[in-house]
Amino acid sequence: MVEISETDFEQMVNDVFDALPVAMVRGVENVAILIENQPPADRPRLYGLYSGHPLTARSRYGFGELPDRITLYKNNMQERCATLDELRARVRITLVHEIGHYFGLDDARLGELGWA
Repeated sequence: MVEISETDFEQMVNDVFDALPVAMVRGVENVAILIENQPPADRPRLYGLYSGHPLTARSRYGFGELPDRITLYKNNMQERCATLDELRARVRITLVHEIGHYFGLDDARLGELGWA
């Protein structure tokens, strides 16, 4: 298990997101990236969760719409990573996976692309 402060984890998430290819994040709008700890009793244990309306299932956003959310579960990632490099890789894979859901890709397609 790797330990990292909230501040350092948030910076890692920002750095990883900023390093994603422009083609991957182009069109990502009105999405909040949140960092939380998943309660221990919650099952299944997740690295991340996309909540919102995928682009393929919406017409357009209107005034006052809440943003979609990508929640990253810091505690689950930390528990399954032994080094900071492993954690950084897990953050990247999880962000790419959840961004894929934003664009309407399901878990099967994400697995085919290597993003599951």
